[in-house]
Amino acid sequence: MATETQESAKLAQLAHENPDEIEVAAGREREQLEGWIPELASDAEIHEALEKAFDYRGDITITKKDGSQVVGYLFDRRRGESLADSFVRLIPTNEKIRVSIAYAEIAAIAFSGRDTAAGKTFEAWVKKYWEKKAAGERNIQIEPEKLD
Repeated sequence: MATETQESAKLAQLAHENPDEIEVAAGREREQLEGWIPELASDAEIHEALEKAFDYRGDITITKKDGSQVVGYLFDRRRGESLADSFVRLIPTNEKIRVSIAYAEIAAIAFSGRDTAAGKTFEAWVKKYWEKKAAGERNIQIEPEKLD
């Protein structure tokens, strides 16, 4: 995935282009995060990993500094002035409560759940449609996949 600097440079480069004259407008690149366990050596790496976790459409596992783990979907993050002032909020997998964890309490993060949005681009949908049409199918309907 491109860094923020690379994305900014790409957007700046295309800013003077007429969108009607270029084939594809700049988009956001997706990186494969499923199974990733980022290094959390610095504050910047913690912030970056949690931003990616916020965009991730699967469960993550947070290991806290006290050794306990929370597995769930990260649905919110609040960035403060320091790690102690910054929080993530998760919905744990097997509970009906919402958990708030300070960045300062986090020892490790793992992208442990299946990314439910992986491969779900419009281009993938169109490709499936044309494959079915080429196979001679009629009344083609592409149904959404069942979530686990």
